[in-house]
Amino acid sequence: MKYTPLYEQHVKLGAKMVDFAGFQMPIQYTGIKDEVIAVRKDVGMFDVSHMGQVSVEGKDSTNFVNYLITNDFKNLSNGEIVYTAMCNENGGFIDDLLAYKISDEKAFLVINAANIEKDFEWMKKVALNFDIKLENKSDDYALIAIQGPNAQKTLQKLTDIDLESIGYYTFAFGKVKDVKALISRTGYTGEDGFEIYTTDKDGIVKIWEELLNLGVKPAGLGARDTLRLEASLLLYGNDMDETVTPLEAGIKWAVKFDKEFVGKAALEKQLEEGLKRRLKGFKLIDKGIARHGYKVFKDGKEIGIVTSGTFSPTLNESIGMALIETGYKSGDTIEIEIRNKLVKAEIVKMPFYRGSVRSKKKK
Repeated sequence: MKYTPLYEQHVKLGAKMVDFAGFQMPIQYTGIKDEVIAVRKDVGMFDVSHMGQVSVEGKDSTNFVNYLITNDFKNLSNGEIVYTAMCNENGGFIDDLLAYKISDEKAFLVINAANIEKDFEWMKKVALNFDIKLENKSDDYALIAIQGPNAQKTLQKLTDIDLESIGYYTFAFGKVKDVKALISRTGYTGEDGFEIYTTDKDGIVKIWEELLNLGVKPAGLGARDTLRLEASLLLYGNDMDETVTPLEAGIKWAVKFDKEFVGKAALEKQLEEGLKRRLKGFKLIDKGIARHGYKVFKDGKEIGIVTSGTFSPTLNESIGMALIETGYKSGDTIEIEIRNKLVKAEIVKMPFYRGSVRSKKKK
């Protein structure tokens, strides 16, 4: 079992701890609803030190990352970030990740906790044809995400960096409370916010305590999952895996066919033949909560499976995403099997909710 540098802080705050991807992580403190509302209305923070980090260095760094991922990395400016899929040869997700461009010869990849070993082995395999040095830095970094409409105003009190100058999906190096850190602005909640990465394990505890003193509410994995679903953001292992492609998962915008990447031929073929299934959003008309793995029906015919589902405190209704056969659109009624009973739902456009999150300025 692994423990993040903030483990003692969670215990002290009375968090309910669970095993997640081999780490002891807080699932909730005062309650999921409380924590969701704090992030939506004010500011909350998450210990996400379990996430993985891989550094890429060398003269082929940019070309390697550009080939490894589906999105465009080559045309990023230094200090920019891109959300992307990393696919196998069949076009299925090995993972979804964030790629940070530090310089032409240096990149920083942020991957899912449950996939660290698998991802790193895959990267090493792809790296054989490139002149680069790959390092799994996952155990070196600690990470706090600060999220909510008041995230900037609150975090600004602890740093000399002008946070307004860190645009959406960009990052800067600096200090937070005298702790050296990489500060980025991405988020996973639908709200504005920042990530603080540091290798200073004592420093991250200091930052956490300072944020607590400023009234930032700690939030656990339960609230994080609810927030990301309300914002219609994907969760690896739920909404996609190696059998699902980025096209089926609805992130075609993150696949750039005008360059070479692993899995390109398979995705081009899928596009040519037409998709057989797509990820769609739904809300329940009847009472109930649709969970991962529940079957979806239309007129008595099984047409798909729920990938994520929960009760949304923000919208006060049950929502979810399902991988269903193509041919169904927003406004269509479907049925979901909940405890051996078919419950009515409506297909709806995503995102379910859009908060204070900034938008990326087009160049």
